[in-house]
Amino acid sequence: MKNVIAIILIALGIFLFVQGLNRKDSLAGEAASVSTEVANKVDGGVRTPKHVVYMIGGGMLAIVGLVTLLRRTPRAV
Repeated sequence: MKNVIAIILIALGIFLFVQGLNRKDSLAGEAASVSTEVANKVDGGVRTPKHVVYMIGGGMLAIVGLVTLLRRTPRAV
């Protein structure tokens, strides 16, 4: 069961990362990056475009899935 959950986490992480990359390269991603830069310069806020959140979240999910997959369970004595 642990392996199934880990594989699902890895697959979901890869999917989110790829979606973030696709959004970054699209027209909507470019518009979001430009508007975020303008908004940050106007009021000094710290915003990130949505594609960055997708890429970071996907990477974290994939890492958690990989750690779960590679972690050994303690043996019962």
